[in-house]
Amino acid sequence: MNPNVTRVLLKPKEDREINQGFPWVFDNEIASVKYNAKDGTGVKTSSLAECDVDDGTVVEVCTNAGGFLGTGVINRKSKITIRIFSREHADQIMADTYAYWDKVIRNAVNIRKLNFGENDSYRLVFGEADFVPGLICERYVDDGNVYIVIQFLALSCEVFRKEILKAIENACKPYAIFERSDAGVREKEGLEERSGWIGRQGKEVITIVENGIQIEVDIARGQKTGYFLDQKFNRARVAEFCHGKKVLDTFTHTGAFGLNAFKSGAKEVTSIDISEDAVELVKRNIKNNGAEKVVKAVCADVFDVLKKYETEGEKFDVIILDPPAFTKKAKAIEKAYGGYKEINLRAMRILNEGGILVTCSCSHYFDENTFYDMIMHAAKDSHRRVQVLEKRGAAPDHPVLLGYPKSEYLKCAICRVL
Repeated sequence: MNPNVTRVLLKPKEDREINQGFPWVFDNEIASVKYNAKDGTGVKTSSLAECDVDDGTVVEVCTNAGGFLGTGVINRKSKITIRIFSREHADQIMADTYAYWDKVIRNAVNIRKLNFGENDSYRLVFGEADFVPGLICERYVDDGNVYIVIQFLALSCEVFRKEILKAIENACKPYAIFERSDAGVREKEGLEERSGWIGRQGKEVITIVENGIQIEVDIARGQKTGYFLDQKFNRARVAEFCHGKKVLDTFTHTGAFGLNAFKSGAKEVTSIDISEDAVELVKRNIKNNGAEKVVKAVCADVFDVLKKYETEGEKFDVIILDPPAFTKKAKAIEKAYGGYKEINLRAMRILNEGGILVTCSCSHYFDENTFYDMIMHAAKDSHRRVQVLEKRGAAPDHPVLLGYPKSEYLKCAICRVL
């Protein structure tokens, strides 16, 4: 054993998920820690609570018998005590950390180039699914200028901040980088929130082009990183059902689904969001795309509006339900099920015969089986028959890491309602 490398030994049988690709180790899964003591007494073995290993240390995760599983970063302030980022040994990585992260970032860039062009905006790094735990990085293009919006959400990537930023700059040659590490999850990691330009400053509100539609993105104040890139290909596919149709786009956020419908030749589009700021943004996007005669933005609670339309007998040909996550924890699944079911049930009731329902969930806790079970019961209770025409997920810039279910979070069903 290299005395300079800390080794974390798991309890018996706790290595099964890690071997399948799961990148997290929780505190209750750790049997002991072998490390080089700070007092100079050599290699010691102790419990996680008693060891004097600093948070942010690169460690090797091993089976209870000592077999190597992977390399990660330890953080005892977090319930996720170790986030594994590599299956290479720590010595190999730490010999030249920049070379390692440069390889990881370039691999992520090259994968995106298979499906996206130079002028496309896309997610450049998708956390654990791209082997950079806790890192979210978007690549936006505004009038030919590349903007990077980045979130360091865990200590496991924060400790390599310098190397990761340098690797992204070299791979992407960005005009400007804006950091949005202002998420509450950083507190759980023992980190302060941070937001602002890294180096050169650019525009805080940029305009990207998605599927031929101009979309304003507020990278400084918008939700998360400003825009939800994961639905790009779903928006294009849904638009194919909208030609000549009356469309209802709910939880619209930026108006992107509705504007894709407009571009496809929709007869009438109503885009609804409860946020006044979001609706103002949608109105600007409507104007920027010359869609004023077809698309209107409404500030309202979607639950209330669906009830109102049902009461008044309002009908639509296509309805899009793309709500925020109704649950961000496993304990709230039952409550979330009720919310999802209600909006789907009411949407089914106000669709014309043979109408198209596009229904989504972005909560990884609300898994695929639960999602389609909800649609089935919504159909039953609304006295409708439903054919699922397509089951879709996130765009290919959001890869799914096998063994890590959280990376397969987005469900998008295109349904025909009879």
